[in-house]
Parts: sequence; C-alpha cells; structure tokens
Amino acid sequence: MELRNIAIIAHVDHGKTTLVDAMLKQAKALSRHDEGGERIMDSNDLERERGITILAKNTAVEWGGVKINIVDTPGHADFGGEVERALSMVDGVLLLVDAAEGPMPQTRFVLKKAIEAGLKPIVVINKVDKKDARPDEVLNETFDLMAELGASEEQLDFPYLYAIGREGAAWLGDQPKPDLTDLFETILKHIPAPQVAQGPFQLRVANLDYSNFLGKIALGKVHRGTVRKNQFVTIVGEHGQRDLKVVAVFTHRGLERLEVDEATPGDIVAIAGMEGVEIGDTIAAREAPEALPRLAVDEPTVSITVTPNTSPFAGREGKYVTSRQIRERLLKELETNVALRVIQVTPDTFELHGRGELHLSVLLETMRREGFEFSVGQPSVLFKEIEGQIQEPYEYLVVDVPEAKFGPVMEALGSRKAQMVHMEQESGRIRAEFTVPARALFGFRTMFLTLTAGEGVMSHNFHAYGPHVGSLETRTTGSAVAMEAGVAYAYSLYRLQERVNFFIEPGTEVYVGMIVGEHVRDNDLNVNVNINKKLTNVRAAGSDENIRLIPPRRFSLEEALEFLAPDELLEVTPQSLRLRKRVLDPSQRKRAETV
Repeated sequence: MELRNIAIIAHVDHGKTTLVDAMLKQAKALSRHDEGGERIMDSNDLERERGITILAKNTAVEWGGVKINIVDTPGHADFGGEVERALSMVDGVLLLVDAAEGPMPQTRFVLKKAIEAGLKPIVVINKVDKKDARPDEVLNETFDLMAELGASEEQLDFPYLYAIGREGAAWLGDQPKPDLTDLFETILKHIPAPQVAQGPFQLRVANLDYSNFLGKIALGKVHRGTVRKNQFVTIVGEHGQRDLKVVAVFTHRGLERLEVDEATPGDIVAIAGMEGVEIGDTIAAREAPEALPRLAVDEPTVSITVTPNTSPFAGREGKYVTSRQIRERLLKELETNVALRVIQVTPDTFELHGRGELHLSVLLETMRREGFEFSVGQPSVLFKEIEGQIQEPYEYLVVDVPEAKFGPVMEALGSRKAQMVHMEQESGRIRAEFTVPARALFGFRTMFLTLTAGEGVMSHNFHAYGPHVGSLETRTTGSAVAMEAGVAYAYSLYRLQERVNFFIEPGTEVYVGMIVGEHVRDNDLNVNVNINKKLTNVRAAGSDENIRLIPPRRFSLEEALEFLAPDELLEVTPQSLRLRKRVLDPSQRKRAETV
C-alpha cells in the first residue's frame, strides 16, 4: 500500500486537533465508541482540561487506497521537543492558520522547524466562518512569513485550502464544500511518498510508550528494510550497542494499534520489547548496526529547583515524599521528555531545565496528580556566555488589545525592557510585536489580563539569546505572611482585607511563615489571621453576621509559580498548593535580610 506521512502544525487553538477528529470521522477510521467524542486525540487529562495538545500523537487513515499517517503536534513552543520529534517522522506538513488571528508566535516557531527540515507544506486557512475572518490577508501574511523564514521556492509554491474544521469542511478555490475530500486529494497529490533507502532494517526512535504486558515500546518511521516479530535487532545508542528481541510490531489505524507480521519501509510503526532504548537511538538489523543522526532538540531556557517538602505540613497529603522517590520519577521522565534536563545539585535538590514555564509546570502538575509532594523555587532563566559576554534568552511576544488599553500595556512592557518591532491597528484593536527578555514575562500574564480587563490576547515563544539587560523588577507587591500557627478566622481576615488580598478563607489551617495573601504595598507584612472576636455579655455572637469578606484569590500551579519571589517556595501536594517563605521564622528571616 502507498504511504503518506504528514504532521499537523499550528499555533495554539488554531484547530489542529479538531481537524484531525474530522479527518478520522470522514475516513471512517474510528470505532462506533469514539465517533461521538470531541478532541479524540487529546487523551491526557491535562490536555482535556487545558484545551491544548501537550504530547504528539500518531494516527492513520486510508483514502483512495493510500494510507495517510497523521501526527498531531502541540502548538505551544514549550512543547517544541514534541514538535521536533514529530517532524522527524514525516515528509510534509499541514499548516493551519486562524483566518482571523493570522500567523502567531507559535506559527512562526513550528513553521521554522518544518522549513529547516525541508518539508513540503500545505496551508489550511481555518475558521473562515468567523465574523472577523480575513482569509485572503492571512494567506498573504503566511506567504510573507515563509519567505522571511527562508523557505525554498518549492516550499513557497504551496497549495492552500479554506476550512471550517469543526464542521469537517475544507475546499480549494472560492466555492465552499461540505466535506474534506479536497484536503485528502491535496495531501495525496502534493505530499511526497516517503523516501526509502535500500538495505537492512533501520529505524530512529522518535517516541516511547510502555505496556505492562509488552514492556517498552519504541515508535518511529522505518528508514529502510523490514522487521518481524521475534527477530533480533541491535540498539545503537549513545552508550554503545546491545541486542534485543522484537516482541511485537504494530502499525496505526484510527486510534488503534494493529499488530502486523512485519514493518513496511516508510511506515510509522511501534516496536515492542525495546527495554532500555532511548529517544534518538537507532534500532537496526544485527548484520548492519548503523546509527542514524540523533534528533537535534533546542536547548532549555528556563530553570526551576525541586526539593522534598519541609513545611510543618509535610507528609500529610502526599504518597511519594522522599528525595529518592522524586529522583526516580524525574529520571523516568527523561526517557520520554527530550527537551528536559535534570541536574542533581545536592542529594535533596534537583534543578530542572526546560523550554518554558508551561513545559515545567505540566510535569510538576502530572507528578502532583500521581501522589508526589515537593517544594518548588522561583523559575529563572538560563544565561549563556557567548563570545565572552553574558547573554540571556529573549522571547518574541505578540499582544492583541483594545485600543484604549494599549497605553498601560505599553508602559508595563517598557518597564520590563521590551522592544517593539511591529504594530498595526484595525477595528479598534492594536496588534503589536515585541522582543523582550524571557525573565521579564514571569508574572506578566496576570498583570496583562488585569490591564486589559480580560480582553487582551498574548502569546510568545523563544526568539534568540541577546545582551543581558541587568536587574528587572517584575513584581511590585509584597507578601502577607502568617506569624502564628492555627486556624484562620473571618474576624481577622475582615480586619486585614483593606491591606491584603487573601489567598485563604476562614477555617484554613496555616503555619508560621506561610504566605496567606498579597500585600498591596511592595514590602512583606507579617499578619495574625488566628484572632477571633471575644464574646462578652454585652456583645453577642450574632453581631458578626455583617462581616463581608472579599473572595480569596485561587492559584493554578503556573500562576503560583509566577507569583513567587526569590525568597519564597511553592509547596505542592496532591491536594494543595501553598506559598511559603524559605525561612519560616519571622525573626530569623529579618536577621537574614540585614546580613
């Protein structure tokens, strides 16, 4: 059977996963059970909750007697390691662009990777039914972006379609059509069949999976030759060679893996029984153990420190709390997360290096849900010495805000050393593009939403390393810190809420040094939230009924990380997120400040 291997790439929320769902349904590649679902490919709980794709997924459909392997990739730059792995398995890409938003920072990121890999693009202008859609302008902007990124003449001569992904419709030309026939035919016509080399079996591992019955499963595209069940193969890795027996060979159809007798050259397959194999290793025939080039992945730019939880509440809620358990879990993550680095600084301190806050926070949230308990420090960027000068990572930031709100946003970005590179105004909104130090964006998202009253849209991705800009003030408020242990009372919170925006509610148990709120001024404030009103014969308990408390602010894990100051930690447990000072005792903390 003829083959086509494609990846679907786009900015976050431009409709990749929805379009894949429609392709699976129209090609009748789903079981009756799956047909009624949405975001079928996003099987991970965090993916469904956040509405984003985190892990690259493989699926396949058949159209006109040709098997089309489809890889759905994340749109967020923090998961660029997943994108790079996906692109190593395909021969062309479907580039989706929102008909209203146009190319965004992550569009630039994923398209640059595809162009560098020499892949043939098909452009799909999606969501053309939006009332503010401007498909023709967006098409021109996409062409200009490709030219700017150094696309070849062949890549610039791309076919393009208009689409409404959620309706399962895509068409060539100006006349809308009700299905995806034009899209499938364009894929068969313009995406080349995989180039297959002659010789014994060879496959580069692009992804890993695990089965309790079959052991470790390696996924990748067959570069040459074939492999069968029970055949012995050689793993060629960074640490030498070893022989393993193939337990089973699988190919993809819809959401299923089908066991096959042998792998077909050019097909994307899964090989079971590959214990100890790592992403980037080559699986080869024993008679020709030749390695393919390892996958090149962009270096991490953000660092975060993880330690066992040492708060007074340590061990109450977590199942896995020791440094040994945390270490084992992080090393396990390294097997599949190619963009992650783990450095053990001390027996109890682990430094995680990743592609961004979201990349690292997703790992931490996953660990939390698995029952782990730990403390996390403030995120920081990774500096580099280039030609004798200290340089830091810069982000390419795009903001889209109402015209009336642009002034405060511009002022906030100016104080964070952002440089504007482009601005355009349309229909009462301003879209501006900046280069900005990556560390300047820590904590900026919450401020941005406040400044724009929730009407602004921002996105960013790694741009380049540039000159170090010195110190940056990214937080203008202090912390309200509990000075007594006990239970918080409504009476105390009420008395303090003019000066403190609280993170807790009445009845919350607190410990000394725990951060209970945000002080409206820039200094920390020690507060006692454990005082209750004394009852007398004159004043009855019923006189407290008129106390009105402002609802507390609730943090997600990313928001809590953004809030942290250098002398603070985030306590992460399966049930709670608590902010605390590194030094809990107020007198010791004051002494440390004066030293």
